[in-house]
Amino acid sequence: MIGLVVVSHSRPLARAAVALATELLPAQAVHIEIAAGSYDNSLGTDAVAVAEAITAADSGDGVLVLMDLGSAVLSAETAVDLLETPVRVRLCAAPFVEGLVAALAMAGSGADLEKVAQEAEHALTAKRTQLGVLTRLDDPEGESPAPSDSIAPPATTAPRTVAVIEVTNEHDLHARPAAELVAALRDIDADVELRNATTGAGPVPADSLTRVLTLGLLSGHQLEVSALGPEAAAAIEIVRASTSGH
Repeated sequence: MIGLVVVSHSRPLARAAVALATELLPAQAVHIEIAAGSYDNSLGTDAVAVAEAITAADSGDGVLVLMDLGSAVLSAETAVDLLETPVRVRLCAAPFVEGLVAALAMAGSGADLEKVAQEAEHALTAKRTQLGVLTRLDDPEGESPAPSDSIAPPATTAPRTVAVIEVTNEHDLHARPAAELVAALRDIDADVELRNATTGAGPVPADSLTRVLTLGLLSGHQLEVSALGPEAAAAIEIVRASTSGH
């Protein structure tokens, strides 16, 4: 399992971000290290501390580093050069809080470094979708299509088990319940896709927190669940329980 390193100018900010992520996803066994503040506990970053955090977080599968801004990025880059032993490191351009939550959810599933980084870097997709922001940040005068929710069909002709479930969770399916759903499906032997049958959003893979959040599932919406695999029926029951708030 990969490790995560959180680099921030502010130690309280870094601790709060980690607390938020781990409270949303309490069952994760991912190793998270914090390298925040300067050596005298004032605002700033310390490349040596970042290098030490990377080394501590590495279990052999690599380390994803999330940074807040400015010199945090420079310190992380310097830290990679300071490493005394080889470590697979990915410096991630993801938003600090959303990226950390997305990375933690995906890393907890056992995904590799590149897949976790990709998930983190798309962490603003749900927020941008919810706010209707479809213009590319790097193309302010042009319109880009909404991110594709299409999923490559599985390489099998076996029929999928499909169910339509009404979302009755009074908190809708926002961050915490969505994170709990993704975590609950982690050890199920089934390929699960979700679609908001009320709005038509999706389908999306149920193992991606950022993609599940793009569905905008509210209480009263109809959620279509499609599952394939030995535990398809169990997966559907997990989704049913998660969307009811019980």
